[in-house]
Amino acid sequence: MRNKALNLLLMAVLLSSCQLNPVEQTAEVYCVDSIVMPEGLTAEVSALDFLADGRLVAGFMRGEILLYDPSTDAWEVFATGLHEPLGIRVISPAEMLVMQLPELTLLKDTDGDGKADVYQTVFDDFGMTGNYHEFAYGPVKDQDGNTYIALNAASSGGGISQETRGDTLMIGKSETSRAMFSVVPYRGWVLQIDSSGQMTPFASGLRSPNGMVVDQENRLFVTENQGDWVGSSALYHIQKDKFYGHPSSLVWTEGWDRGNPFDLTTAQLDAMREAPAVIFPHDILANSPSQPVMIHEHPALAVFDGQMLVGEMGSERLVRVQLESVNGVMQGAATTFIDGSGLRKGNNRLVFAPNGDLWVGQADHGWLGDRGIQRISFTGRVPFDIQHISLQKDGFDIELTKPLSYHDSLWTDSTLHVQRYRYAYHEKYGSPQIDLEDLEVKVSDVSSDRRRLKLVLDDLKSGFVYQVTLNGLISTDGQDTLDHKAVFYTVKELR
Repeated sequence: MRNKALNLLLMAVLLSSCQLNPVEQTAEVYCVDSIVMPEGLTAEVSALDFLADGRLVAGFMRGEILLYDPSTDAWEVFATGLHEPLGIRVISPAEMLVMQLPELTLLKDTDGDGKADVYQTVFDDFGMTGNYHEFAYGPVKDQDGNTYIALNAASSGGGISQETRGDTLMIGKSETSRAMFSVVPYRGWVLQIDSSGQMTPFASGLRSPNGMVVDQENRLFVTENQGDWVGSSALYHIQKDKFYGHPSSLVWTEGWDRGNPFDLTTAQLDAMREAPAVIFPHDILANSPSQPVMIHEHPALAVFDGQMLVGEMGSERLVRVQLESVNGVMQGAATTFIDGSGLRKGNNRLVFAPNGDLWVGQADHGWLGDRGIQRISFTGRVPFDIQHISLQKDGFDIELTKPLSYHDSLWTDSTLHVQRYRYAYHEKYGSPQIDLEDLEVKVSDVSSDRRRLKLVLDDLKSGFVYQVTLNGLISTDGQDTLDHKAVFYTVKELR
């Protein structure tokens, strides 16, 4: 037993070695270390949150909710027997709201022994067919006390059981080419549940919304995964009564009288849908985005305050999102935040700890990924990076986190490259880049503080991703090259 404990301690030290021996430039900005998981646990992380006392609350796909104390490395069981709990929100040390496959559940520890002894159904008024792909996400809460959950559409790769829950409309299931379907309510919807427990079908048209967040302005955002009717993965600004593109869920719209939504033309559906706020280019930036978290009042990440970090299942990467309002419409850009540097694949759930560390839970539940939990600690060093990009009438303004070492011959075709492309909205699974073109750019101005670049472009167009790549940039102290060279701006509206 003593040798086993010694081995576990040695393993913990080795897994934290990045704190002792940083070998990369990024290790000076952040450090990634891996948490030793309990023996025998299938560590497919499905939910993360924190207690106010600094203990981590972790949910796992096999149904456990465990507590982890970073100060002692001790694990405790809070609840078991849940069904794929893909989201959790801590209310107090004795109460937690969990979104599991069949219902939104309130877990209560009523006798104070540290374990839940009451599993109370809060909401289960949605359909289930037994299809493996009918995941359920959330809960997130807005500033008005409303709770939001999101429901996956079902997959033709899985069947329907003889016993279902909810009214059944067999629309879209008969044709196997239509990969995702919604034959029970409210698959493919975001649902709003107010403080009295009243549910409102909030927004439709989603395929696999594996991540939700409410920002400081009380706006709801959801990530979406590439697939049929989704040309490339995206982030949506979710608003009441709007349709986000996947036809299957339209039949559950109140007053729907247009028959099978799959019989509508692509042009008709396109005219109805709300386009993404940000597109994550497939095979370039992110293939399977997951949970977003807001950067807010974080001392070590102050240069990115108000921005968003998004998990990525398909690679060793986290994505950073920068949003702005143009003509009252939310749109913006995405870039890499962490790429490699010890981070694993399968980055499914993210949460900031009370002390500012970012915790990442990984899963490979039939998907590309790894298992376990990693902690990202920040040194406070400011990276040399693209802080923000903003759309202008004639191009883009780019702000850097540090001053640029600038000279007149800096801008060449090899150092500054801008492309634009778009993705098709169609029934097929995903889309290649279409209408791809290289753009001629004039760098009209570098600000006096050498932190702001103005890029002038001819003929800006909406509906495109603009990919801006900056190579060879060096900070004024000569110590830093640009950490992440490409930024991807989705233009919905023109100024």
